[in-house]
Amino acid sequence: MSTAAIDLREGDVRDLDRVERIMADAFDPRWGEAWTRNQVIGILAVPGVWLTIAELGGRAVGFALTRGVLDEAELLLLAVAPEARRAGVGAALLRSVIGDSALRNISSLHLEVREGNDAIKLYRKSGFTKVGERRDYYRGSDGKSYSALTLRRATR
Repeated sequence: MSTAAIDLREGDVRDLDRVERIMADAFDPRWGEAWTRNQVIGILAVPGVWLTIAELGGRAVGFALTRGVLDEAELLLLAVAPEARRAGVGAALLRSVIGDSALRNISSLHLEVREGNDAIKLYRKSGFTKVGERRDYYRGSDGKSYSALTLRRATR
């Protein structure tokens, strides 16, 4: 895509069209990992939830959706449009979520990812370690089952 700076900003319900477009482009439908518009609207109304939008050249190319409860947070969704991958957008979003979590006095950040998902490399490089596994949690459109890996890292 571009070598322009990645701009991060707080998102809200006015960003739903952008979030939907990014999810449609970023998540392979065979895994069923994308959320519906109503799911995103519902979670945005929950206290402690925040949305981070990543832009390149003024165009939204990624987002992270996070929920904090007490001193823990969960990265619910992180997506980067295919044309913006390998440009540091995912890493910038992840750094932002980790930093925002620390500012909110959250001590640990959790996430769940499908076994075999390329994003695992980014999470491991960012200090996440495996703390659990849900066997056969995801089912691909081909009928094959995949485990969900639970990862965690400290935020401070």
